[in-house]
Amino acid sequence: MAQQTDIRAGGASLRPAASDTVAPSAHDTSVLDNAVWAALDGPHHHLAERVGQAARYPADVYAFAALADPRDPAAWADLLTLVGPGTTVRIKPVETVTDGWEVVGGGVGVQLVDTALRAEPAPEAVRLGPDDVPEILDLVARTRPGPFLKRTIELGTYLGIRDRGRLIALAGERLRPPGWTEISAVCTDPAYRGRGLATRLVRAVAAGIRERGDIPFLHAAADNADAIRLYESIGFTLRRRSPILLVRSPGTSHQGTVL
Repeated sequence: MAQQTDIRAGGASLRPAASDTVAPSAHDTSVLDNAVWAALDGPHHHLAERVGQAARYPADVYAFAALADPRDPAAWADLLTLVGPGTTVRIKPVETVTDGWEVVGGGVGVQLVDTALRAEPAPEAVRLGPDDVPEILDLVARTRPGPFLKRTIELGTYLGIRDRGRLIALAGERLRPPGWTEISAVCTDPAYRGRGLATRLVRAVAAGIRERGDIPFLHAAADNADAIRLYESIGFTLRRRSPILLVRSPGTSHQGTVL
């Protein structure tokens, strides 16, 4: 695995210049440090449920909340107002919580950015829509690429590959911080692995992202060595590691819902 790289705006181009690429130096990488907030405060503001300096996606879209500044106790107070007492919330990247909040679980993720990816359409890929969600949920349940919920498809373009009508591979767009779009839900039916389907879909999704002037990036679990190795082999560079916490708000709730 490549060493972690600190990629900052204003430096040399991260990809060779080409007519179908976007110069990464024109994009602010600092928004990726708090990508969920940057998306909710930016291109995904229409989806945001927000109180002051705290926001979240609807629970059936993407089960994460975010803070404008995780170091600011006032932002945590806004999050408490937003989610209510005794509620369990997923949040990233946060290393410590303010007084009264409890860490009840978590993990570590990695963030990778496109530095040399060859983006190109996949003629066999089809765009997926709301009617395809039951099949998507079935494939995700069997392959576990990460969370995909009933309305996740509203976050961006999702492409799939079918064999005799059956959905066998998937990739799409999730977070959209300004200037960037996350590639997510990359998965292939176990019976069809080893054929390069996931790579073709990643390249195809990236082609659409590049067309609108954004740069692709993605996240993976830090212990998913196979996925990280694949992404690095096709042109992504490991940018950072960050914690993902499951936290419970102060107080008591009869529901204790994970949002």
